Amino acid sequence: MASPGKRGRSALWFLLVSVVAGCLVAGLAVPVLALAGVGSRAAQSELAEFPTKLTDTTQAQRSTLLAADGQVIGYFYDQNRTYVSLDKIAPVMRQAILAAEDNKFYSHGAIDLKSTIRAFLANLAHGSTVQGGSTLTQQYVKQVLVNDAELSDDQAAVREATDDSYQRKITELRYALSVEQHLTKNQILERYLNIAYFGDGAYGVQAAAEHYFGTTAAQLTLPEAALLAGLVQSPDGYDPVQHPQAALDRRDYVLSRMAELKMITAKAERAAQATGFDQAAVVGITSGCSASTYPFVCDYAERTLLQLPSLGSTIRQRQHTLDRGGLTIRTTIDVDAQNAAQQAIDKIISGTDPLIAVTDIVEPGTGKITALAQNRSEMGSGDGQTYYNYSASADLGGSTGFQPGSTFKAITAAAALEKGLPLSTRLDAPASRDYSGTKFSTCNGKSTIGKWTVDNSTGVNGNMNMIKAAEYSVNNYFVQLELDTGMCNVVKMADRLGVQSNTKGAPITSYDDKPSLTLGTAEVSPLSMAGAYATFAAGGIGCTPVIVDQINTPDGKNLTPPDAGCHRVISSGIADTVNDLLSHVIDTGTGTPARTADQRPEAGKTGTIDSNAAVWFNGYTPNAEAVSMISEDTSRKPFRSDKPASYRSNGLQDYTVPSTGVVLSGTGGGDAGHDLWRPTMNHYLKSLPVEKFDPAPQKLVGGADSGNGTNTLGNGTSTFGNGNGFNSGGGNHR
Repeated sequence: MASPGKRGRSALWFLLVSVVAGCLVAGLAVPVLALAGVGSRAAQSELAEFPTKLTDTTQAQRSTLLAADGQVIGYFYDQNRTYVSLDKIAPVMRQAILAAEDNKFYSHGAIDLKSTIRAFLANLAHGSTVQGGSTLTQQYVKQVLVNDAELSDDQAAVREATDDSYQRKITELRYALSVEQHLTKNQILERYLNIAYFGDGAYGVQAAAEHYFGTTAAQLTLPEAALLAGLVQSPDGYDPVQHPQAALDRRDYVLSRMAELKMITAKAERAAQATGFDQAAVVGITSGCSASTYPFVCDYAERTLLQLPSLGSTIRQRQHTLDRGGLTIRTTIDVDAQNAAQQAIDKIISGTDPLIAVTDIVEPGTGKITALAQNRSEMGSGDGQTYYNYSASADLGGSTGFQPGSTFKAITAAAALEKGLPLSTRLDAPASRDYSGTKFSTCNGKSTIGKWTVDNSTGVNGNMNMIKAAEYSVNNYFVQLELDTGMCNVVKMADRLGVQSNTKGAPITSYDDKPSLTLGTAEVSPLSMAGAYATFAAGGIGCTPVIVDQINTPDGKNLTPPDAGCHRVISSGIADTVNDLLSHVIDTGTGTPARTADQRPEAGKTGTIDSNAAVWFNGYTPNAEAVSMISEDTSRKPFRSDKPASYRSNGLQDYTVPSTGVVLSGTGGGDAGHDLWRPTMNHYLKSLPVEKFDPAPQKLVGGADSGNGTNTLGNGTSTFGNGNGFNSGGGNHR
C-alpha cells in the first residue's frame, strides 16, 4: 500500500498532467487519447486537411551535371541535398539520431506526453520557453515549415515557423498528429534525416556525409554518425569546421547516450571518442559554375537548360527545377577531348595574355559538343579570368563574336555549287582589284559597291579554278564567285548551315548587302562555324550544336533534352564536293601544317583576317569536326583598338606570347591549325575509326580536267550577278 506522501505526490502529478493535458487538448481541439498516439475517428476528421508537403518526399535537392562518362562537372542547388531512402542510411546513423533527439521515437505517438509536460512545467516556472520536449515527428514538422518558408523567401513565414510561442507549438502538435496518421515511423525518420540541416551548407544526411567525411550516408562510421547526430541541435554552434572542439564534445555526448541506451558497447564508445575530426577530409560542394573544373562547359549547359521547356514554362520555373529538382544531367562532353583541347591552348597561350583562343569539337550528324575550351578557362573578374564563353552565341554567354576570315569561303563555295558553278569554274583573280561602282544584287534588290579594293594575300594570282583558289585562299577569286552566286544565296546558305552572327540586331541574313562577307567580316560565334563545317562532314545533315544529352529526375523520369534538329540542309552531292575542295586545302594548300599524324582523310580551311588580328583553322574528318581560333584581345595592350598610337599594326604576326615565349606566325594553318587544332585532333582521333569521304559527283567537279579547271565563267571574268549593298572589309584575308 502506498504511503500518504507517495499518494500525495501521485495526486499532484495527476493534477498537473490533467491541467497540462487540458490546456493542450483545448489548443489542439482533439481528444486527449490522440495526444498519446491513440487514433480516433474524431481526430482524423479534425486533422484531415494539412500541408501535403509534410508527407511527400519533394524536398529541394541539388542537381548534378555530368560529363559523358559520368564525371561530375558541377552542381546546382538552393540547398545542398541529395535525398536517400532509409535503407541507404547506415543503421548506426539512425541509432545516433534517436539517441541524440528522441530515443523513444518508436514507442510513443506524435508527442511524448511526459516530456511535453516536463517542458511545460519548466517553462511555466521560468516564465519563458526554456525547454521544448519535442519529439522527432514534431522536429520534422518544424523543419519542413521552416524549410518551405526559406525556399519561398518568405521571412514572415520563417519568423512564424521559428516563433517560441505556444500557438506555434500547438500548430506543430496538430500537424505532428496528422503526420503520424499518414506516415509510418520509418517514413518519418527517413524524411527527417533528409531534411535536417547539418551546418556548413549541408542539408540532409547524404550531403553532410559527403561534405564532412567524403563518404556516403550508407558508409558512415560510429564516430561520424554521432558527430552528425549532434549537429542538428545547433548546426552553427557545433559546426566541426568552425568549432571542432565543440563538435567533438557534442559527439561524445551522443556516444555516451548511445552507450547508456545499450545501442553500443562501452568499448565501442571509448574507441569512437578517441578519434578526432580530419579537417582535410572536408569536401567543398559549391553551387554554380564558377567552381567547376570546366566552368564554361558548365555555364553553356546551364544556359541551355534555362531555355528548355521541359524544365518549366518560365525562366523562374526552370531555375527552380534546376536548383531544387535533384536532376541528373548528362552532357556530351568527352573529358579526354576537353583536356586535350585545353592543354593545346595552355601550351602556347595563358589566360593573362592579351589574346583570346578557343577550340571546339562537334560530332557530325548529331551536333554533340564534345569539347569547349578557351585560354581564359577560369570564370571570374580577376586577371586571366572572364565571364564570357568565347565559343558561344551571345544568348548563351558569348561575347561580341569574331570575324571568321577566309573560313567563310567554304560557305560561299557551297552556295556556288548549289547554283551550279562547279569546282572547275575559272575566274581571273589579280593581285589587286578595284570593285568600286560594281553593281550586284541582294535579297531585296540592286545595289552598288562603294569604294573598295581587294588584295590577294598569299602571293597566288591569275586565272584559276575553285580548287586552286581554295588551296591558297585567293580573295579576289572568292569575291567574284560570291557575286556570281548572288549575295542572297550566300547568306541563305550561311543561315541554313547554322552560322550565327553575334552582332545584336544583325543576323547573318542581314549581310546580303555586304560583299566583304565572303572574306569573313561578320562577327560570328566559333561554335556555329564548327556546326556549319560539321554539316559538310556529315554529308549535308545539319545539326544545332548541343551539350545536354540526358536529363533524369530522382524518380527516374526522363525530361526532354534540347533537340539538335538534325535534318538535311544541303544535298549529299554538294557536301561531298565541298569535302573534296577542302581536302585539297589540307593536302597541298594553306592547311597542310594542321594535318594530323595518322594521315587519315581530312578537310579544312584556314582563315586570317585583316592585319592578322585573328587566325582560324576549321577542319574535320567524316566523324569529327573541330574549330580553333586565336584573336587579339582589343581591350588589352598592344591591341587596344581605342589607342591607335600604341596599336600593333601587324597583329599576331611575329608576336611573342608573354606567358610562354611562343612566337606566332599570324596564320591560320600555323598558329590555329598546327598549334591548336592538330594536337587536339591527334589525341581525339585515336579513339575514332578511319573513315573516307564519299567521292564528289562529276558534274559538280566539272569534267575530267577538273584539277586544272576547264570550265570558264564569263571568259575568266565575273559576270557579277545582280546585287545589293556593301560593307568595306579587308583585302588581307587568307
